[in-house]
Amino acid sequence: MKRKLFIILLAFLSIHSMMPGQGFYDINTVNTIEITFEEPNWDYLLDQLVANGLEERLTGTATINGEVFDSVGVRYKGNSSYNANQVKNPLNIKLDYIIDDQLYEDYGTIKLANVFKDPSFVREVLSYEIARKYMPAGLSNYANVYINGTYLGLYTNDQDVDKFFMRTHYKSDENPRVKGEIADGVPPGQMGGVWEYFGTDSSSYYDLYQLESDFGWQELVWFLDTLNNHNTVVDNVLNIDNHLWFLAFSNLLVNLDGPINNPQNHYLYKDDNGRFNPIPWDLNESFGIFTTHQTLGQLNTSQLQHLSPFANINESTYPIISKILSNETYKKMYVAHMKTMIEENFENDWYETRALEIQDIIDADVLADPNKFYTYSNFTGNLYNQVGGGPQGIIGIVQLMDARVNYLQSLTEFQYTAPSITDVIHIPVQVSPGDEITFTANLEEEDVVYLAYRSSATGLFTKLMMYDDGNHGDGQAGDGIYGIFLTAGSTDIQYYIYAENQDAVAFMPVRAEYEFYEISITGDLVINEFMADNESTVMDQDGEYDDWIEFYNNGTEDINLSGYYLSDDAAETNLWMFPDTVILAGGYLIVWADKDLTQEGLHADMKLSASGEVIILSDASLNLVDEISFLAQKPDTTTGRYPNGTGDFIEMLPTFGAINSNILTSAEEIISGKESNFSLEQNYPNPFDSKTTITFSLEKGDVVTLEVYNIYGKMIETLASGYLQAGEYTYTWQTNGQPRGIYFCALRVGGQSSVKKMIAQ
Repeated sequence: MKRKLFIILLAFLSIHSMMPGQGFYDINTVNTIEITFEEPNWDYLLDQLVANGLEERLTGTATINGEVFDSVGVRYKGNSSYNANQVKNPLNIKLDYIIDDQLYEDYGTIKLANVFKDPSFVREVLSYEIARKYMPAGLSNYANVYINGTYLGLYTNDQDVDKFFMRTHYKSDENPRVKGEIADGVPPGQMGGVWEYFGTDSSSYYDLYQLESDFGWQELVWFLDTLNNHNTVVDNVLNIDNHLWFLAFSNLLVNLDGPINNPQNHYLYKDDNGRFNPIPWDLNESFGIFTTHQTLGQLNTSQLQHLSPFANINESTYPIISKILSNETYKKMYVAHMKTMIEENFENDWYETRALEIQDIIDADVLADPNKFYTYSNFTGNLYNQVGGGPQGIIGIVQLMDARVNYLQSLTEFQYTAPSITDVIHIPVQVSPGDEITFTANLEEEDVVYLAYRSSATGLFTKLMMYDDGNHGDGQAGDGIYGIFLTAGSTDIQYYIYAENQDAVAFMPVRAEYEFYEISITGDLVINEFMADNESTVMDQDGEYDDWIEFYNNGTEDINLSGYYLSDDAAETNLWMFPDTVILAGGYLIVWADKDLTQEGLHADMKLSASGEVIILSDASLNLVDEISFLAQKPDTTTGRYPNGTGDFIEMLPTFGAINSNILTSAEEIISGKESNFSLEQNYPNPFDSKTTITFSLEKGDVVTLEVYNIYGKMIETLASGYLQAGEYTYTWQTNGQPRGIYFCALRVGGQSSVKKMIAQ
């Protein structure tokens, strides 16, 4: 029986991470992708496209896990991994090549790598999984690929860094985006350095970058000029913290086929704050496969294990490193981030355990792959031992990382005593606009301490110095407790604590800025609930299943929304203006997000993306009232505040225009906490007419509540309440005039819950 967490989150201090859901890229799923071409000589035609340097694609049909897509465009991709003489070449499949908006789970382009140089089959997938803990990075898993009925083998399936990726991580997708990519035919000695400035002529950069957006060459030139020639203001044009995570990750994993060594295999995206953000890409040669260092030469096993974390720090042709790590504070942040990665992934051998788990998932598929580049014994052995000898040998992952971690931890910079940050607290716990918030933390080995905070999910963090003087809510002067006051605005606050001494720095949470604490601000007017994938739940007045947003008035006075604005674009917060509309005290208001202004009622000029975006409510002066950023949403499931109107956002049963419930929607069993001692069966019949039977069993006696809820989260009837002995129980629920539609039976036993969806027709 499949079990999922039934979560009621009322945390004293919530930690928020930007990691997305996985879906198509779930590591536990090996996808099946079948491509059919009408042309029997498809391989020759694809080879010709590569040989002639053409961007055109061969059209065909793709079937992904049983779902058929017509008129897709396919081409080979890759540089060294492509060879016209091999069967298993990397593939780029564009589902919307001809048919607009033809997507598989919001993904329009599928990129499949052929595992060309990795006997272990895990390097790319494992590297992406580590990267996603600390920075925006793609999803990755596996797919078995067939063309015209012939099995080509097992591929890695890597998420494209496209507009969907940008919306997921940056809540925008129209800004400049470039890919570091060496043009074909450029000799290695003429590649230039990484992020060098070559003057104002954008054509000077065409051999090193590929423009992925509609514009951006001048923005890239401006960024490179600032980095190289105006380094004191580099934080205005570069997301420093994100970049330091990126450098730490790349060096730690000895990924020399990327920008710490080669000017390729990464993206740069300019966010709405005007800062470029590096994004890792093409991690198939991480963990020491690529062994040629541009300044150090060919590296042997020992040199890979002992690669300096400060390699190229003095190389002017590598401003990506030298211009950043020349700043002592940034250098200390870089070391702190690398230490965090070591502690969370390598010191505890998590990476080894995880690699074995991944190999177990794909074991049978690797064995069956007729075109893999290494043997099955190489697959099982390369995790620990080198495969092959000489410069072409592939170092074992554990062989590399165990020695590498020991080496790094022996360095002076990694042995410095960093500040210790504990007991991070904010008071009050429930915060309303205008409240004074006291932030405190316990520090040791610190020289200076800062609160870094922001009031927008896409904004910049501002740093405020914290004090241990007895005057800032910090207790007694000199007791090691630091404090600072901050007046709450109308929007949620995200924050972390930063401390520094002469030798080292520390963050809490340790993954900041990618992870942070979050305070939910409870104003009078809030975004209370929304549904971004309404397939069959609630219809508007015209019988359409449109997305919707629910607003709630926590106050005691009616609020006139005339002139207020609603938007899903941070760059255009005045996208849709409310007409003369009043939301009553303690009342709800529904706005349909369907981009259909011809319909009567409140229909906003915007649609919600099920893949994730932002909802922004502003007053008539465009002051931010409330904002929610969300990731991918499930069909017919909402995200809403719990407790109603004040709490954090959780996944829940839709409560359209009514008090929010803490019941999750699922056709499967939903269990809270540890292993359950009860079982709730699916009602029978289902769908049903006027009555249905609900059965559950108890392994031991306990306090039981069995209730029926309607689609709006209103409790309709209590069927059982009280202590019941172990055994099987059956109850009949009659609709008794209740309308047709979706209902939920909720069984609570002790501190656990289970929910089933019922359909009355």
